[in-house]
Amino acid sequence: MRREVHDTALATEPSKSAVRGPGQRPTTTRTVLRGSGLLLLCTLLFLLVLLSIWVGTKGTSAAQVWHALWRDDGSYTTDVVRQLRLPRTLVGLLVGAALGVAGALMQTLTRNPLADPGLLGVNAGASAAVVFAIGVFGLGDFIGLVWFSFLGAAAAAVAVYALGASGRAGPTPMRLTLAGAAVSAGLGGIIAGLTVFDAATYDYLRFWMVGSLAGRKPELVLDLAPFVLAGLLGALLLARSLNSIALGDELGKGLGVHINRTRGLTVAVVTVLCGTATAAAGPIGFVSLVVPLVSRWLAGPDLRWNLPYCMVLAPVLVLGADTVGRVVLPEGELEVGAVTALVGAPVFIAMVRRRRGSAL
Repeated sequence: MRREVHDTALATEPSKSAVRGPGQRPTTTRTVLRGSGLLLLCTLLFLLVLLSIWVGTKGTSAAQVWHALWRDDGSYTTDVVRQLRLPRTLVGLLVGAALGVAGALMQTLTRNPLADPGLLGVNAGASAAVVFAIGVFGLGDFIGLVWFSFLGAAAAAVAVYALGASGRAGPTPMRLTLAGAAVSAGLGGIIAGLTVFDAATYDYLRFWMVGSLAGRKPELVLDLAPFVLAGLLGALLLARSLNSIALGDELGKGLGVHINRTRGLTVAVVTVLCGTATAAAGPIGFVSLVVPLVSRWLAGPDLRWNLPYCMVLAPVLVLGADTVGRVVLPEGELEVGAVTALVGAPVFIAMVRRRRGSAL
């Protein structure tokens, strides 16, 4: 009960600044600290963007990279920077922000600090669609597979929400979790059956399931940006309502929040964000699980601060992991999904051990 009261006070603190009693810490101090922390993270992200464009298997100087960004002289270095590294970095930014915010929304929606957007069946739906597109239609173009993957993720999330919303109780967190597990298990069987009989499908899926930013084209950035930006905007608009729902359904209703409508919109936003990210880069693990935990530890449970922190922290993790993966091996590179798993696992264990840091 003390934990619930403490978290309730944190979640609603910004709206109570006018009735603060003597001896209490000023809200402005907390706001300044949060804003300063966010500014530092933005600076770190900017430096990682520059590093991501600079570092690669082909050695390039900072002057060459700067020249290539502002002038297309047709040289090999310019092509590498403009056609490979810059799109890869921009996709990493979009994918990271989408995964981080989707994880924060999912954990708030289910009131489970260890929840992952995969509980909605998004990863399983995207994977099944990719397998179907390759094995049945023989598609090999990445742009075509992205759209199949996104549609599969959306269809799986809709099925999960429809199953979880059936009955008088409506889409409760427990029902959504159980429905997601059931849909994921069924799709997993379909994926296994299709890949067993098609070696080409299995080879592509094996590479895609690791999670990678390599080989992404400039056209992909234009395809991803509208979906990710719309999802991020929707998440910010839902932040206040989700803050109320996180305190409990009854209290949320008392504060004037339409519970089922908010949950439905949240599921839609999570589907757009996580489905788009999974379609573009494959299921990159631990980002949507670890980043919201760290963000809550730094910024508190209020989503109006938590979500902006996730928008910056998650790209920091994704771009940092991708950059490390390019240089850690003598030959070739380590995919970003493998690096985030190696980094995210110990961080996740450390954060789980901090009860206050992982509490909603």
